[in-house]
Amino acid sequence: MAGLREIQSRIRSIEDTRKITGAMYMISSTKLKKAKRDLERTEPYFYMLQSTIERIMRHLPEMEHPYFEDSSRKCTRIGLLVITGDKGLAGAYNHNILKLAQQFLDQSEKQISLFVVGELGRQYFAGKHIPIAENFTYTVQDPTFDRARWISEILREKYMAGEIEELHVIYTRMENSMLCQAEDKRLLPLSGKQLPQPPTDVYQEEFMLEPSAKDAVDMIVPNYLAGFIYGALVEAFCSEQNDRMMAMEAATDNADKLLHDLNIMYNRARQAQITQEITEVSSGARAQRKKREAKKKRAARLQQRIKEVNV
Repeated sequence: MAGLREIQSRIRSIEDTRKITGAMYMISSTKLKKAKRDLERTEPYFYMLQSTIERIMRHLPEMEHPYFEDSSRKCTRIGLLVITGDKGLAGAYNHNILKLAQQFLDQSEKQISLFVVGELGRQYFAGKHIPIAENFTYTVQDPTFDRARWISEILREKYMAGEIEELHVIYTRMENSMLCQAEDKRLLPLSGKQLPQPPTDVYQEEFMLEPSAKDAVDMIVPNYLAGFIYGALVEAFCSEQNDRMMAMEAATDNADKLLHDLNIMYNRARQAQITQEITEVSSGARAQRKKREAKKKRAARLQQRIKEVNV
C-alpha cells in the first residue's frame, strides 16, 4: 500500500486538477451561450439570402454566371477551408475535423489549396509537411462577421481569379447539445440542389431583380459566402465549447471518483498506521512491565540470599 505522504500528494494534485476542469467547464458554458445568441440573431438574414439564391436559380435556370455550377466545366483546382480549434482538451472535436480533412486530401486527385483556421490545424498540417496556402489566425476564439467577411473575400477573389475552381469548407456542425458532426460543404460553384432550404417560418414574397439578375447575384453571393463562413465559424466555436464542456464534466466526475477511492485508501492507511503505533506502544509497555517484574524477582532473590547468609 502507498504511504500516507504519497496518497496526500496525489489527493492534492487531483483536487487542483479538479478545480481547473470545473473552471474550464464554467468558462465554456458561458462562451457557448453567448455564441448561440450571436448565431440566432443573424440566422434569419442568411436564410433569406440562401432562399433568394435558390429562387434565382430556380426561375432563371438558363442564367450563366461564374458563381453557378457549369456541367461542361471541369474542375482541377480545389480550395479547402478547414476550421479547427486553437486549443485542445475538447474531446474528439479537433480529431474528427482533421480526420475528415485528411480523408479529403487522400481521396482527391486534384490540386488542392489548403486554407486553415485554427492553430491546431496549422500544427497538424505542418507536421505532415502539407503546404498551407493561407493560415487565418486569431479567428477561432473570436468569430465575428468582420473576420468572416475578410476570409470570404480572400477565397472569393482566388475563385474569381481562377486560382481555385471549387471551394469546400470542412467544419463541425452542431446538431444539438449531444451531437456535433464534422461536415464537408461545397460553397462554390453554387448548385440549386446543395443550397439548404430555409425554415418554414421565413416569409417569402415576390421579387424583381434590378438592374439585372447578374448584378443581383454579384451582390448577393458575396454576402451569402460571408454569412455561411460566419455561421460555420460560430457553429464550430459552439461545437468546440460543447465538446470541451462534456470533456471537462467527464474529467471532473473522474476526479471525484479518484478522490473518493484515495480518501478510502488514505483512511485505511492511517488506520493501519494508528493500529501499528498502538501495537508498538502496547508491546513496549509489556516489555517494560516484564522488565520491572524481572527486576523485582532479582531483588527478592537477593534479599533471600542475604537473609540466608545472616542466619
